[in-house]
Amino acid sequence: MAILSRVFSRRTLACAAGGTTVFVAGGYWYLNSGPSYPAPVMATRRPPPPWTPPSRSEMLNRLKASGTITKLAKGAQTSEGEEFDLLIIGGGATGAGCAVDAASRGLKVALVERDDFSAGTSSKSTKLVHGGVRYLQKAVMELDYDQYKLVREALHERRIFLQTAPYLSQMLPIMLPIYKYWQVPYYWAGCKMYDVLAGKENMETSYLMSKGKALETFPMLKSDGLVGALVYYDGQHNDSRTNMALIMSAVKHGATVANYCEVTQLHKDTNGNLNGAKVKDNLTGEEWDVRAKGIVNATGPFSDAMLSLDNPSHEAIVQPSSGVHITLPNYYSPRKMGLLDPATSDGRVIFFLPWQGNTIAGTTDTRANVSRDPVASEEDIRWLLEEVRRYLSPDIKVRRGDVLSAWSGLRPLVRDPNAEKTEGLVRNHMINVSESGLLTIAGGKWTTYRAMAEETIDKAVEVFGFQERVRNGCVTESLRLVGSDGWSRNMFIGLIQTYGLETDVAKHLSENYGDRAWTVCSLAQPTGKAWPLHGERLAPQYPFIDAEVRYAIRNEYAVSAIDVLARRTRLSFLNARAALDALPRVVEIMADELQWSYAERQRQIANTVRFLESMGLNAPSSITPAPIPRGFVEKASEAVKRAGSWALGYGRGADVTIESFGPGRSRFEAGEVAALRTAFGGKAKVSVPGGGDGDVAELKVRMDEVMDILRSVPGYPEISKKELDYVVAEAGMDGQKDVDLDEFIELSGSLKEVLFAPVIEKKARRKIPVEKSGGGV
Repeated sequence: MAILSRVFSRRTLACAAGGTTVFVAGGYWYLNSGPSYPAPVMATRRPPPPWTPPSRSEMLNRLKASGTITKLAKGAQTSEGEEFDLLIIGGGATGAGCAVDAASRGLKVALVERDDFSAGTSSKSTKLVHGGVRYLQKAVMELDYDQYKLVREALHERRIFLQTAPYLSQMLPIMLPIYKYWQVPYYWAGCKMYDVLAGKENMETSYLMSKGKALETFPMLKSDGLVGALVYYDGQHNDSRTNMALIMSAVKHGATVANYCEVTQLHKDTNGNLNGAKVKDNLTGEEWDVRAKGIVNATGPFSDAMLSLDNPSHEAIVQPSSGVHITLPNYYSPRKMGLLDPATSDGRVIFFLPWQGNTIAGTTDTRANVSRDPVASEEDIRWLLEEVRRYLSPDIKVRRGDVLSAWSGLRPLVRDPNAEKTEGLVRNHMINVSESGLLTIAGGKWTTYRAMAEETIDKAVEVFGFQERVRNGCVTESLRLVGSDGWSRNMFIGLIQTYGLETDVAKHLSENYGDRAWTVCSLAQPTGKAWPLHGERLAPQYPFIDAEVRYAIRNEYAVSAIDVLARRTRLSFLNARAALDALPRVVEIMADELQWSYAERQRQIANTVRFLESMGLNAPSSITPAPIPRGFVEKASEAVKRAGSWALGYGRGADVTIESFGPGRSRFEAGEVAALRTAFGGKAKVSVPGGGDGDVAELKVRMDEVMDILRSVPGYPEISKKELDYVVAEAGMDGQKDVDLDEFIELSGSLKEVLFAPVIEKKARRKIPVEKSGGGV
């Protein structure tokens, strides 16, 4: 009895009750953590109330009105037109975020962008919404409190990001393959700390995988030496679509926005304080003045250009770094699992992520100059392929020809102009106010755009004296972006049932437009087929449809084919060649909406082809498409051209025959395979593999003869030994003494892909410190 009384004593029972309470509370906390999705309701089965934003011409009129001076009827006094509280320069993530924050506080806001919204860095990110596991590693290993605060802030913003734009962002499990046993507790402890820092805002808890489970989940992974894997969760989004949702949310709250409007001059009053700017419409060349009480410089990598307008003697604060990404076919990764290479050859991390049906890999970190359209260098592309090859199974051939697109984004690393010269680059973002009142926000990353905008507008309220003009404080933590209110994860079913769309098209529209997908579908033309009833695809292998082009023009201020292919849809980022194939149809639809002439359609096609070349399009200029003829005159002229080309045997009307050979994606012009066979046959010698009586003789050439043979074939005279060695290694033929016909043509096709690629500019590759890397984004 004494033992039982001790076991069931009040102290023991109290401890048991306390432990049970803690366990139940912890379980309740765990079950209620993770991503929160909008609750499905009956309303999501129907379209939301219609909303049509003001047109671009209306926006321009508002901007012009602020700079006009009108006479009053009662006397000679003058009254200026409506003045804006804030003029925000820059339509990327930071500028758009500032516009939403300021407009939702009740300020009168104008935003102008020199190019298109998100035309720069904001559309060329790694597409992650993350806290930064490498920042956390840095914080722990170096006891760096600033890094710790950065991770905490980013994890908090990650949760808000997924709540305010749920249709554009989602959680993504990311695998860290482990090849050393000692790394198991190291990575496990790091990822658990990452979970703990997120606290209640955590998505899902990280977990360990056995080797077998890792290979089952990610069969492309290299199995040799694999110990296991650790999976943690971060967020992913469609960056330029998110940027567009921010712009439209600002418009819905009363902001005036205009793309392709460049600030060419800053105006100051007699005291030297800024009070406006001269703005130029880059589409028409027209210029006018815009007056504003305060000006925000949110131009990212181009911040120094605006600071120079304010003060020509200012010291540069931006040190741009180029981050290159490539897009690969979807068979390179599972559809629901990413991969993180935590230790590349130069100290960077490489993300290998499924996105929009394909796989993206990146990023590099190379010192760069500021330019409007940076191009991914061939050296960076090949380096990324080498890093990808290190982590994939040896039976997967990682080829240069599998790169569907490649892009380079400028990361605006910044230096605080008020800091001492010995201090390094700012780890996160920097807010600075010049003597004349130019408020500059620079640095940061996509994940923390909202917090950056909140700090910037708080500063603007303080500096420009808006305390009496704002109707409330910052509300963007709970402000849902346009498209979110009527969206649920099952909304795509209603789109299918209402409009007769294909399932993948309906899901695409739901996940990229939210409840605005109903408006997109209302613009879709009937297909004339039994199924689908609506939605003509722009490219057969991707779910983008014709209605998206019309919607982009009428509701999202798209004015060029590049706007549509790169930033309203993401076709140029997913597959540059598919974007080229879709280009004539996109231009035709835009011509219907915008009344383009034949010359304008030709100009649009030429501009877009140049842009696609900066996105990794490797194709001869002879395949540049021509506009689809419209009207009797154009069709008659086209018929005459084709008849003349047929009669003369050359020109645009002559069809280009493309031959495919073998299992690869290599494409050859008409007669090229026959020429390669002939050249091969001229040097080939009979070879018996084993020397036995039953072995079949084959025709082969020595590996050291391949270059000379190819140089005798038209189209291959410029190849170098270095390029040949590269494709031989890429094909896994290192050490072979000879090749047969199939292998010879495979090498020829790979060489064509390399020859069409840009020339490599060799750079010294540096090991980039984590705090200066932008965290991979």
